[in-house]
Amino acid sequence: MNFVHSTLKDLRVALDTKQVSAAELAEVFLARAEKALALNIFLHIDRGLTLGQAREADARIARGDVGALTGIPVAHKDIFVTKDWRSTAGSRMLADYVSPFDAAVVEKLGAGAGMVCLGKLNCDEFAMGSSNENSAFGPVRNPWNPVKIPGGSSGGSAAAIAAGLTPAATGTDTGGSLRQPAAMCGITAIKPTYGRVSRFGLIAFASSLDQGGPMAKSAEDCALLLEAMAGFDERDSTSLNSNETKTPILARFSEAFGSGERASAGSPLQGVRIGVPKEFFGAGLAPDVANAVDAALSEFEKLGASCVEISLPRTSLSIPAYYVIAPAEASSNLSRFDGVRYGHRTRKYNDLAEMIANSRAEGFGAEVKRRILTGAYVLSHGYYDAYYLQAQRVRRLIGLDFQEAFKSCDFIMGPVAPTTAWDIGAKNNDPVAMYLEDIYTLGVSLAGLPGMSVPCGFGDGNMPIGLQIIGNYFDEGRMLAAAHQYQQVTDWHTRRPEAFA
Repeated sequence: MNFVHSTLKDLRVALDTKQVSAAELAEVFLARAEKALALNIFLHIDRGLTLGQAREADARIARGDVGALTGIPVAHKDIFVTKDWRSTAGSRMLADYVSPFDAAVVEKLGAGAGMVCLGKLNCDEFAMGSSNENSAFGPVRNPWNPVKIPGGSSGGSAAAIAAGLTPAATGTDTGGSLRQPAAMCGITAIKPTYGRVSRFGLIAFASSLDQGGPMAKSAEDCALLLEAMAGFDERDSTSLNSNETKTPILARFSEAFGSGERASAGSPLQGVRIGVPKEFFGAGLAPDVANAVDAALSEFEKLGASCVEISLPRTSLSIPAYYVIAPAEASSNLSRFDGVRYGHRTRKYNDLAEMIANSRAEGFGAEVKRRILTGAYVLSHGYYDAYYLQAQRVRRLIGLDFQEAFKSCDFIMGPVAPTTAWDIGAKNNDPVAMYLEDIYTLGVSLAGLPGMSVPCGFGDGNMPIGLQIIGNYFDEGRMLAAAHQYQQVTDWHTRRPEAFA
């Protein structure tokens, strides 16, 4: 059995039938990770820690304490603090920081579900970026073509799965950082409803936007992971505890579109209405991406769904709104990194003020500094009303646009990004061009809605393309089920880079 590109369900069978032990499985993936160092995907691998967790998983399996994910490897984006591992957020500021505790997501997947941590994955510094070029430890390279970016900020997580270095990974999405790298690396990922997954132990970028989520090969794998990750956490003041969050995600996944006459007739999505925003298909969308998305929508129609044109009229306003709100929150969240209590401290200073200033100047990269300065400006006296409050008003209107659209459709579908992955360094001198790559994902984050990326084809240069599926609040189970139906009749999600097949 080829464990490297197996689904989580197949790995579960292999572990339960003694085809492989958790320790042996961990060794397989560690060996691949150590041979793929040129991609710069992992920031911290510790064989001792990993194999210790694997032996614990084998002991759990031996005594019958087995869940769907027990003994299966996972790797974590280095924005989640992880006990005994370095937790750097891709920044020189935290280059040597070792956390004394686990983030809620790490805790749920590890001690809770029994998964085995393979290590920490490279990411844009403090999750700020769309290309994974902002890491203080160098850019991650896309396994499909090493001269290309993998997308960001969860580029290390997406690249690790595409290259077969881990069967599952965690990521975070502030403005598209789960969906965009998933699209550019040809894997599946989902950003849950804001508050569905605890942010405790997630090194904050923008607190009203950050949301953790799973990345894997398929929608079914993501459903298994999200079920384990989600749930109320009293340590997180934004964690949701409502009736909608108490219905298990896997229950909704299993019930949706999967039984009865519709499935037997080959039309499991009969009656499902797909909203196609006209604003997503205008100028700026590359022809190869448009063609792949159109073909994917046709496949959904063959499954019984119908497509209706909708409008999200304030799509273009999502970029200025996001790049006011997110930097404002970043400037506040990153004020704690001053070199006094923890983090990088300069050796060049004469007094406290100079020590803090020099520590921050040396510890933060260019993009982080840009966003801190932007955030401080829009929150300053005389500009708060003109910029920050106006952006929050626009954010509310963007959310209302989505709710109006959902009156005529069940899901919204379109491209994840306007283009496929570009060459490393191609857009480094034009931050605005980089920001424009998030045009289709930012509105979903501003509204707090769930959204996911599903592989739907390949574009110029044989680079992957993703289809974005957007659902209404708490509809992750049905979204994943719809994506699963699509993946039953297509094979885009099973394809892997030739060098890592």
